[in-house]
Amino acid sequence: MPLLENGRIVADTWTQVPNDAPCPADGAVIVPLARVEEALARAGNAPVGVRLTPDEDVTTLHTVLPRLALVNVDFPGFRDGRAFTQARALREHLHFKGEIRATGHALPDQYEFMLRCGITTVVIAEGSDPSVWEKAHTRFTVAYQPSVLNEKPQGFGLRRFLEA
Repeated sequence: MPLLENGRIVADTWTQVPNDAPCPADGAVIVPLARVEEALARAGNAPVGVRLTPDEDVTTLHTVLPRLALVNVDFPGFRDGRAFTQARALREHLHFKGEIRATGHALPDQYEFMLRCGITTVVIAEGSDPSVWEKAHTRFTVAYQPSVLNEKPQGFGLRRFLEA
């Protein structure tokens, strides 16, 4: 599936390891939370990522987070926003600096908010038009709420301007 970063398709160098498959000895892997210690114990310094389900608490990662290069959050449906909360908690509370990847049922309309919550890459559905995602990335330049991007919210001044 295509991987989107900053509104553009990029190469995906990570291997998703299924729950019941052996963990490869080398290469960048993304494993379920239950297998993160196994992946970190592999020989070599290959990057390790963890795949969280929406009901898993990100604070369980606090001991291994410094050794992870990627955290994968999942959107099981467009109405389920727990991945936004997980991404924001990773950035704001746990100070994770690595890649946060969104998978599942992500929509272009949510893309800018994903970025504002700390998500850096999004796996988009096969056959999706990347230009729709690019437009979603540049469509809005003003936001009401603060973000992990260290932007200054612009909404209050805009509201006063529009009411005048």
